[in-house]
Amino acid sequence: MTDAPLPWSAPLRPAELASRKPNRFDLRPDAETRAAIADWAGLEALNSLRLNGTLTPQGRTDWTLQAEFEAEVVQSCVVTLAPVTTKLSEGVQRHYLAEMPEPEGDEVEMPEDDTSEPLPAVVDLAAVALEVLELALPLYPRAPGAELDETVVTEPGAVPMRDEDTRPFANLRDLMAKKDETGDE
Repeated sequence: MTDAPLPWSAPLRPAELASRKPNRFDLRPDAETRAAIADWAGLEALNSLRLNGTLTPQGRTDWTLQAEFEAEVVQSCVVTLAPVTTKLSEGVQRHYLAEMPEPEGDEVEMPEDDTSEPLPAVVDLAAVALEVLELALPLYPRAPGAELDETVVTEPGAVPMRDEDTRPFANLRDLMAKKDETGDE
């Protein structure tokens, strides 16, 4: 995921859409576009991607986007670098408001409804799909059975500290073991 321009676009102008009924869409990029998206997102491959839903007028000026997002991505395992295939599925909802209230004051609370945003002149459905893809990707994909080995690093002559020693109750475990050995109650 870079600051580079988006590799895919599917613009809709709300002003040009039917204003009394839902406007349906079903986006499925072709293989060449999926390869460009995979490169842009830092994936090994993007086997499939689909955004299927409606853009529906709400009143005279607002719009609601409701859709289902599905994708199959291939990423490198963070441990072994082996390919890891993941199926993603997300519900998508956006409310585009012509009159978006401006936050007031120095400190602003985030609204509970984080699906609202100002109505743009053009709603880019592909940009919505790419945003959902970015947010749904596993941060640390792991191949089945892949585990990290413990690394122990210390200064010469010092007792190495292991991962187990950093756990909150590691010392308690040692005290309990000593107590059992001495027979103290």
